[in-house]
Parts: sequence; structure tokens; C-alpha cells
Amino acid sequence: MRPKARVMDAQAIARAVVRIAHEILERNRGTANLAVVGIRTRGDVLARRLATAIERIEGAAVPVGVLDITLYRDDLDRLPDRPTVARTEVPFDVEGKTVVLVDDVLYTGRTVRAALDAIMDLGRPAAIQLAVLVDRGHRELPIRPDYVGKNLPTSSRERVAVRLVETDGVDEVVIEEPEAGSV
Repeated sequence: MRPKARVMDAQAIARAVVRIAHEILERNRGTANLAVVGIRTRGDVLARRLATAIERIEGAAVPVGVLDITLYRDDLDRLPDRPTVARTEVPFDVEGKTVVLVDDVLYTGRTVRAALDAIMDLGRPAAIQLAVLVDRGHRELPIRPDYVGKNLPTSSRERVAVRLVETDGVDEVVIEEPEAGSV
């Protein structure tokens, strides 16, 4: 894959996170019974950033968790290598909470479906809301985000790469396309 276009830089990502934090607080009328859970790997980074923004705005901390959805995926039998399973770290009871599920890119909806199953195995939240940095369309399942940093129409050939300082050394969102001659 080769870079085609840089669509978000560090400032755009930071603005999107703060805007989503405001939207979450407005919709939920504050932080009561609110929790944020990120899907490993970049969703958990964004979840921590979102929780920090919420605390700065509201003056109240919200619990943050990390979800590993590896064993909930519907394509395990199709993967060439054995997947690496990381830890799910949700150090609070989800029962009765409004859980904001956070991911970097929403594409087919299959990752979110797996995450919903994983959360439900932890308990019965009052509600689950979905926040994504990028919604690129091409849904295969009837899943819609509640909060979106950027809607980014793409072709199915393209790839949206979210890079964050904590995992990649830089904050950016890039559209990549296949090299000439590859599919």
C-alpha cells in the first residue's frame, strides 16, 4: 500500500477528540454512570484521550477500560497465523453503565459486533454508544456510530491508516491505495 492522501493531522485528531467528548457529555448530561472502553490497539489509545478530554471539560474522571476482541472475531478460521490474544482490562462493573465503545476506524462493522459480544460477556450495561475517529462506510452489518470524528468516503480498495503517537510515533490519518499491479 502506498500513501494517497493525509486526511487528518495531529491538530485535526485532537479537535475531533475534544468535539466527541463534548457531544458525549451533552447527550449523556454529564458523567454519571458513564464509562469509556477502547478496542485494542488504537481504540484504547483514543479511549484514554477521550476520557482525559471529558475530565478536562467536566472536571470529573470517567472509568476507562480496554477490550481485546480477538476471540470474538468471526474470521479466526480464515487467518493465516494464530492470532495474538491480549488482555481485556475493564477494571469496573459495566452493569447499569452507559459504555462508550471507542475504535479508530469503522468499516464493515464486524469489529464492533465482536466488541459488543465481549462487553455483554462482562455484564449488562444500561446502554452502549459507539465513538469512532473515522467512519469510512462500506458496512456489512447494521451498525451506526453515535459519535464520529470524520466521515471519510473511500473505495473498498483503499485502506485507512490511523497512526497515533502512542503506538506509531505520529498522529495522522492517511488513505492508502494498493501499489500498481496489486489487487
